[in-house]
Amino acid sequence: MNANDYDGIKYQLEDAFSTRIFFKDLHGRMKTVNINPDDIGDIIENGVGIDGSSIPGLATVDNSDRVLKPVPESFRLVDFGDVKIGFFAGSVYEQDGSRSGLDPRYILEKAVDTASEEFGFRFITGPEHEFFLLQDDEFGEDIHSDALGYFSSAPTDAGDAVRQDIVNILAECGIKYEKTHHEVTSSQHEVNLEAGDPLSMADRTLLFEFVTKEVAARHGLHATFMSKPFTGENRNAFHIHLSILDNVGDNICHDPDKEYGLSETLMHFIGGVTDKAREISILLASTVNSYKAYVLDKEAPVIRGWGLRNRSSMVRIPHAKSTKATRMELRCADPAGNVYLQFAGLINAGLEGIRKGTGAGKPDSGSTYKKSSGRKVYDRKYLPRDFFEALMEAERSGFLKGMLGEELYKNYMTLKVNEWEEYRTTITDFEHNKYLSI
Repeated sequence: MNANDYDGIKYQLEDAFSTRIFFKDLHGRMKTVNINPDDIGDIIENGVGIDGSSIPGLATVDNSDRVLKPVPESFRLVDFGDVKIGFFAGSVYEQDGSRSGLDPRYILEKAVDTASEEFGFRFITGPEHEFFLLQDDEFGEDIHSDALGYFSSAPTDAGDAVRQDIVNILAECGIKYEKTHHEVTSSQHEVNLEAGDPLSMADRTLLFEFVTKEVAARHGLHATFMSKPFTGENRNAFHIHLSILDNVGDNICHDPDKEYGLSETLMHFIGGVTDKAREISILLASTVNSYKAYVLDKEAPVIRGWGLRNRSSMVRIPHAKSTKATRMELRCADPAGNVYLQFAGLINAGLEGIRKGTGAGKPDSGSTYKKSSGRKVYDRKYLPRDFFEALMEAERSGFLKGMLGEELYKNYMTLKVNEWEEYRTTITDFEHNKYLSI
C-alpha cells in the first residue's frame, strides 16, 4: 500500500481533535505521540522519528534514533462526546526500515507467525480487564470511590456510570462488550470485551486502558491498573482466555475421545505453560507489587497447575456454551505489565509444550489454597513468591532469552533488576513500625 491508499482514514481524521500513536515500554507504561493527520498517509508508510534512548530499554543515547509507525488496522476514531481522538497502536522500526527487535509488539508478531508457519495454528484470545476507580492518584485514607463488593450495585455508584461510558465509547469504535460489573474489592471493576486474534487484542488493550483513564478522569476519578493497591484485598487480575484454531478456523481444543473432552494439543499447550510458568513469570507479573497478590484465598493462583472450572488454578478450563468454545484461561497475569510480552510468553510457552509433548498432569482437585500449608521458602511447585525469585528464574532461563532475543532480554532484565534494587534498598513504613522501638 502507499500513502494514497489511506484516504478513508484521513477523511475520518478530519473530525478528530488530535491524532495519537500509542505504544508500551518494557515496563508496561503507556507512551504516546501526537501526529499531524494531514500527513497520515506518509506517516503510516514512513513513520515518525522518536528518541529511543528516552524510552526504557529501547535504545542507547549514542544510537537513539528510532522510527514509530502507526498500525493501520488498529485505527479507531474515539468519540468522547466533546472531542474525538484518532487512535493508533504503534510499531517500532530501526533507522534502516527493519523491525526493531526491542519492540514488544514485534515479539508477539513473531510468536503468532511461528504458530502459523510451524503448526498451522492461530489463536483467539480474550483478556478480562480489571481496574480500580479511586478518588485520587495519590494514596490516602479516602482513596476508595465506593464500599461495594462483587456484583454489587448502589444508586450513588459512580463506577457503574464509568463502566457504561467506557463500553458505549468502545461500541462507537465497533468493539462489542460481553459484560461489565463491580468486582470483589471496594472500588474495583471489570469489563469483558469480545475476543479476537492476539495482535488485535493486544492493540485493543492499549485502547481500552486509554479510554478507561480518560472516562474516569471525566468523572473526577482516577483509574489504575496497578496489580494490588490494598493490603488484604483482591488484586487487579488480567485473565487471558485462549483457544487454538487450525488453518481453516476450527477450534481444536475439544476432543470427545479424550479425557475431560480436551484435545492432546490443548493439553500439551497447557503442559508447556505450566512448565515454563516460573520462567515467564517476570513477564506475566512484572512488578514488585505484582507478587503481593500471590496470597491464599484472594483468587490469585499460587501453585503451577491446571483445573476444570477451578478458580484457584493457574490455568483453568472454563465452562463453555458449546464444544466450539472450549478454551483455557490463564489466571496468573496482571494488567501492570506489557500486554504484547504477556501474550507472547503465553503463546511461546504453550508451543514449546506442543513441540516437546509436555504433559499437563492431573487437574487440580479442590482448592489449591488448602494444599499450601507447610510451604517451603523455595518450592518449584509454586509460582515465584516475590520479585527476586522471579528474577532468579528469568536469569536461569534459556527459554526466555531465546524468546525475547539476547538484546531485549538483557535490556529487560537490567530494568527489572534495577527496579528490585530500588525496592530492596528503600526503607518502608512497615520497617519503621516494626523495628524503630528496638
